[in-house]
Amino acid sequence: MCGICGKVVFNGEPVVSTNLRAMCRAIAHRGPDAEGIHVDAGIGLGQTRLAVIDLSDAAVPPLTNEDRTLWVVFNGEIYNFKQLTGELKTRGHHFSTQCDTEVLLHLYEEYGMEMVHHLQGMFAFALWDQKQRVLFAARDRFGEKPFFYHHNPRFFLFGSAIRAITAHGGITVSPDWSAIDHYLTHQYVPSPLSAFQGIAKLPPGHLLLLEGNGTLTIRRYWSPEPRVPSGATITELRAELLRRIRESVRLRMVADVPLGALLSGGIDSGTVVALMAEASSRPVQTFSLGFAGQGASELPFARMVAERFGTDHHEMILDSSSMTALPELVRHYNEPFADPSALPTWYVSKLARGRVTVALTGDGADESFAGYANYAKVMRGHGTGFEGIRQTLGRMSGWLGARMGNGSLAAALEKHGVRLSGGIPGRFLSRMAIFNPWDKKRLYGPGLWQHLSQSHATTPGLYPAWDDALDGWEWMMRHDQSHYLPDCLMVKTDVASMAHGLELRAPMLDHTLVEFAAALPAGCKHDGRMGKKIVREAVAELLPAEVLAKSKTGFGIPLNAWFQEAHGQMLRDVLLSERALGRCLFDPVYLKRMVDEQLTGRHNRGRQLWALLMLELWLQEFID
Repeated sequence: MCGICGKVVFNGEPVVSTNLRAMCRAIAHRGPDAEGIHVDAGIGLGQTRLAVIDLSDAAVPPLTNEDRTLWVVFNGEIYNFKQLTGELKTRGHHFSTQCDTEVLLHLYEEYGMEMVHHLQGMFAFALWDQKQRVLFAARDRFGEKPFFYHHNPRFFLFGSAIRAITAHGGITVSPDWSAIDHYLTHQYVPSPLSAFQGIAKLPPGHLLLLEGNGTLTIRRYWSPEPRVPSGATITELRAELLRRIRESVRLRMVADVPLGALLSGGIDSGTVVALMAEASSRPVQTFSLGFAGQGASELPFARMVAERFGTDHHEMILDSSSMTALPELVRHYNEPFADPSALPTWYVSKLARGRVTVALTGDGADESFAGYANYAKVMRGHGTGFEGIRQTLGRMSGWLGARMGNGSLAAALEKHGVRLSGGIPGRFLSRMAIFNPWDKKRLYGPGLWQHLSQSHATTPGLYPAWDDALDGWEWMMRHDQSHYLPDCLMVKTDVASMAHGLELRAPMLDHTLVEFAAALPAGCKHDGRMGKKIVREAVAELLPAEVLAKSKTGFGIPLNAWFQEAHGQMLRDVLLSERALGRCLFDPVYLKRMVDEQLTGRHNRGRQLWALLMLELWLQEFID
């Protein structure tokens, strides 16, 4: 795992090596073992390295081919690199290292940009073709690894973090207020936007081609489209699913450094640990985290799995004092990021890094096997024959709410209008939102409305597009695979783990496994109430019955209790400070009311206040 950065100039200006060094320093935590740069006419590439495979000096980046006409910087892991290396050697390619990075150079020589279809792994890379004078870059199918860029008429900058780009100098840093508006809806900034004007994200499953004259082309090379359903029996499908998960785990256990697993107590991480133990000759190192005073802790379930498979198990208990890490989180995430589970992910990554360099996780199964409880809630009542009545009632409720101003009754009517008449996408997106449109009418102040009126940023569209012929469950899974998974979950795990020099790998995100899941009949994935049906059946012999029977808990912190018991003053000091209110972004009366309702227990607004808190801390760190 590494941090990458680079610069391409279009007007003949030299690339200054000190600028590349500054960019590398900004992402040194992502690769503490080595640093390398390559500078030539019109191009500069930099990489910091976390050595995981081939620890020798020969693998120090950037790497080049035999005639030094291709150079590559790479962040990630190519799990099928040994197979690819063997195939390429039979075609006459010569390798000088044992690492997976070098395979990218030879794949490009053999297949050009179509090389991405041969890769099985997580990656963000940039390859400079000296002969063609083009930069070719790509990001993995699920956005496990980040790629940010800035493009202007003079030069192009890219990096694994926004800080790498701003460390170069020469660009103005200011908020993209349209992106901030999206953040307040989703709790993250969706691709291709970033929180900064002029800095964008390469979306997952996309490649980028930059020509020497500055022409930039971006296109999608993969999407989680549903495949032709399999005709196999359910018994055969269960066996095939387990075989594929087992193979995916095996591929991700290849490393020349200590390896372990993050164990949450759920089915997915439990399955990964079970299969790791099966494939390992020594006890698996496992790491779990719980919260002080929380009744629904997953630690007992994690211990059941750890005891069954004899792992070398390590635990950490968090209390409200862990929120002292918030300023450090804000600095590392670079953008406002409001998923509260970033905090425990930060701490469990720190715990794991004390003993291992690589850890496997259970991330990604929910989006392929309908694991989220929200799916069933959205589908409740759908297809009962009362859709026409719901639509009519919803339109009436929304019409009334829109004409009643900005009060709480108007907001309630608008909310119920959307929930009744919005169809599956409307119901789903309104349930997922931190602040819905009716909330924003009450919260947003004149300053934010003015910023938004002057914003010209492109709004990310709804993907995949809704069609009434689609199955609602499948559409929600595909939507989460395209948005929530890469822009929230993968950002959370990548940033929190790499801050501590830990590499996380997600076997459930092997794209061949995801494509297999997409071809499964809907009835295999859920029973109308609970998801991951076939997963539970396939691993029934592996895991304790208590783990198989439990519903999804998640990894969220007890925000409501922590705000009320220990950090109420933090909310007042940050959100209601003269500095914050002076921005005129939010209505001060309504904002104070939100804080008061939280601290007195009249209303649980923890999720919303956390988003506002992280935004204000970001503004103080990056903008002021």
